[in-house]
Amino acid sequence: MGVLDRFRLDGRTAVITGGSRGLGRAMGQALAEAGADLILVGRDEEALDTARQELLALGRRVAVVPGDVSTPVGAEAACRQVLNLNRQVDILINNVGGRRADVAIEDVPLAQWQELVDLNLTSALVCSQQLCRGMLDRGRGSVVNVTSIAGPIAIKGIRGRHYETTKSALAALTRSMAADWAPRGVRVNAIAPGVFLTDPNRRWFGEKPDFQSGFVSHIPMNRMGEPEELGPAAVFLASDAASYVTGATIVVDGGYTLW
Repeated sequence: MGVLDRFRLDGRTAVITGGSRGLGRAMGQALAEAGADLILVGRDEEALDTARQELLALGRRVAVVPGDVSTPVGAEAACRQVLNLNRQVDILINNVGGRRADVAIEDVPLAQWQELVDLNLTSALVCSQQLCRGMLDRGRGSVVNVTSIAGPIAIKGIRGRHYETTKSALAALTRSMAADWAPRGVRVNAIAPGVFLTDPNRRWFGEKPDFQSGFVSHIPMNRMGEPEELGPAAVFLASDAASYVTGATIVVDGGYTLW
């Protein structure tokens, strides 16, 4: 097998949470171009349908599952829908997450804190528990958790530190799952993105141009990332090119965390 063949995903099915738009949509595109069939999970049915139609043009099978995995109950329900498709799941990308609240630590209500923990951490645990049993039984599979550069550091000028806390915990969960599942043939890795020009970020930075310029000035490459620049990292970790890689985190941030 040639080196480029190791990146191929033909005959495999990937589940991507938050797969209808943004980074999830970009990773779906990359995996489909590498040969994978897709199951996209998301809250917005219209966005899911749009993504499905666009990705079908690549010649792969694309199924969509409307569901909100940000709560444990919602995550379990969405996973049941995935399993009811009777498709073998070979790759799971736990992509759902977000900051969603700009609240100081001393002021965040406990109920809101728990909601955000569920969004950024518990969702990945529940989806992995529900969808990886088949991988463990077969002794083969790949899980990719989308963490953040905000895991090991605190992002200057932004509040809502639940995000740093939960992304750091997701990185720890990644390592723990990798240790437990490596003897059973399932690899678990993470991607830690920096700031990418997704639609929500474009809107957010549009409202805070001064913050944008200050943030970009801290990036050695002097720009924010485009969503499609994250796709190749997902393909690598999902594929046999990473057959001896588990418990690792690939940082894709234009050098932000170098300073």
